[in-house]
Amino acid sequence: MALKRTSHSVYDTKYHLVWCPKYRKDLFAQDYLRERCAELFREIADEYEYDIEEMEVAKDHIHIFLSFPPKYSIGEVIRTLKSISARELFRQYPSIKKRLWKGELWEDGYFARTVGDKLTSDMIERYIRHHRDEKQSSAQLSFFKLR
Repeated sequence: MALKRTSHSVYDTKYHLVWCPKYRKDLFAQDYLRERCAELFREIADEYEYDIEEMEVAKDHIHIFLSFPPKYSIGEVIRTLKSISARELFRQYPSIKKRLWKGELWEDGYFARTVGDKLTSDMIERYIRHHRDEKQSSAQLSFFKLR
């Protein structure tokens, strides 16, 4: 993935996010629901400037590998994906709500992992240690060999 730009930032962020339907119900066992859910996530991503690299809507959990601008927090991205998809799925398929005791589609929690390209945590630590004693200059980014 290439560097991305907004009006005030340049970024290369990638996240692996996972969450489940409430009570880990197998709500997406039917193909039509699984496909509609994936389609909703793609529509939300387009609207909010998220870039979905890979996605799997399994029968009882969601995996999404995506990038998003740094103006959003991980929590905001998860909240946006969950709330809009739940509202639309309940509106289009009201029978889903009957399978859930309290009418909530998604579990409260989620898993999030940042994913690096060729930049590892060791390199970041080395970069910080290196600059502890060095004066900052415009050449400091050359340490990462950004292009």
